[in-house]
Amino acid sequence: MKNIILGVSGSISAYKAADIANMLTKEGNSVHVIMTKGGQEFITPLTFQTLTKNRVYTDVFSEDDPSVVKHIALAEMADIVVIAPASADVIAKLAAGIADDMLTSVMLAVKDKPVLICPAMNTNMYENPITQRNMNTLREFGFYIVEPREARLACGAVGKGALASVEDIFEKIKEHI
Repeated sequence: MKNIILGVSGSISAYKAADIANMLTKEGNSVHVIMTKGGQEFITPLTFQTLTKNRVYTDVFSEDDPSVVKHIALAEMADIVVIAPASADVIAKLAAGIADDMLTSVMLAVKDKPVLICPAMNTNMYENPITQRNMNTLREFGFYIVEPREARLACGAVGKGALASVEDIFEKIKEHI
C-alpha cells in the first residue's frame, strides 16, 4: 500500500480526479486528497472523502491536532504526489514557490518524492509562453508532466489542454510507485 497525495485544482476536469482517486483506492492505496478553492467549485470534498475513506484537506490553517503540522506531515508521509487536474494557476504558484493554500504549502514541503503534474486548461492558456516556462521550471525541479490531450475543450475550442485520460494518469502513477 502506498500513501498518495492527490491534489485537485480548479478545472472543469476536476470531476475526473474522482475516478483517479477511486482507482487508486481500489488498488489498496491510501489516497489523501488536497483541494484548492477552485477545485471545490467544480466538485465537493465529500465526493473524495466517500471514495477514499480519508479526510479531504482544504485549509492550511485548519489544524485538528495541535501536535501535528498537517502540511508538513502530509508531505513527509507521501510516497508520491499527483496534481490532477493542475490548473495554470497552481502550475504558476509551484514554479514561483508560492505557498498560499494547503496544496501549495504541502508541495513546498515535499522532498525527494515523485511528483506528477497533470495540466488541464484552455489551449491558449496551455500554449502561453508563461505557462510553458512554468512547466519547464517544474521539469527542472524534477517534476514529471503528464501531457494533456488534444480535444474539444469545455470552452468549445479544439486543441491541446484536455486532462490526460484517467487511464494514462493511473498508469503513470503506477510507473512511479
